[in-house]
Amino acid sequence: MAKIIHREITELSPEDSFLVFDRIKDDFDCPIHFHPEFELNFIQNGKGVRRIVGDHIQEIDNIELVLVGPNLVHVWELHHCTNKKIHEICIHISTDLINDNLLSKKIFKSIKDMFLRAHHGVLFSKKTSEEMAPRLEHLSKAGGIDYYLEFISILYDLSISRNQKMLSTSISQRSDFENSEKIKIVYDYIHANFDKKIPLADISALVNMTPVTFNRFIKRRTGNTFINFVNNTRISYASRMLIETDLSIGEICYKCGFNNIANFNRIFKKAKNCTPSQFRIEYNGGITRIL
Repeated sequence: MAKIIHREITELSPEDSFLVFDRIKDDFDCPIHFHPEFELNFIQNGKGVRRIVGDHIQEIDNIELVLVGPNLVHVWELHHCTNKKIHEICIHISTDLINDNLLSKKIFKSIKDMFLRAHHGVLFSKKTSEEMAPRLEHLSKAGGIDYYLEFISILYDLSISRNQKMLSTSISQRSDFENSEKIKIVYDYIHANFDKKIPLADISALVNMTPVTFNRFIKRRTGNTFINFVNNTRISYASRMLIETDLSIGEICYKCGFNNIANFNRIFKKAKNCTPSQFRIEYNGGITRIL
């Protein structure tokens, strides 16, 4: 049966910078969805809950904190959790909270970079989640200017925290993936040619760089080597095909630029911690968007 993905209309009004919802619950009644706001979601007592962010699926531990970017599909499902007192603090954040002029300032660079990573979904470490728990609980009871300043402080501390993990290999459809014309050229070229062999020399020449300089550039801008960046793009498309089509694993392998199934399975399992077949079963069918 296909998963229906809903476009959620959040309760944020044009006058709101962000909204905090603090609740104890025994189930998750919100279906898989997306919305144009950022979302910071804290879960405690949630061992066994299943999280889906983009094409990433994982059963969570007792506590976690995740930042989800605009229009990235996501949901938390009860799954194997038996706890009747799950603590959830969900914060919807307006994209206007910190405008481009502020984000261009040096002091906000780490927050700006975190917001860019959030288009893949960002999982913070268990240590960070535990440290943030009392501050997030206090935030739901605060008000006035202190409320705003404390939240900016929380975002800053999250942005510089250690051991952050990006979750989804796919991102929401955005034209401003990176604030760099060269990285946009590279990004567009790889997405247009992911099903073909992409020689390093060819793509380096595309942005007037030597292969050595290009490798350093792509590593600095994406956090990945060129090979890993291309493979992540291919895995992203493969994940969508596994979800949205009935194509065989072999057909998807070759349509996504992999030269053999063994190599495809190895790279997919490294990225997703499961085989393509297991991923297809876990995700339970195709996607239909309701706008």
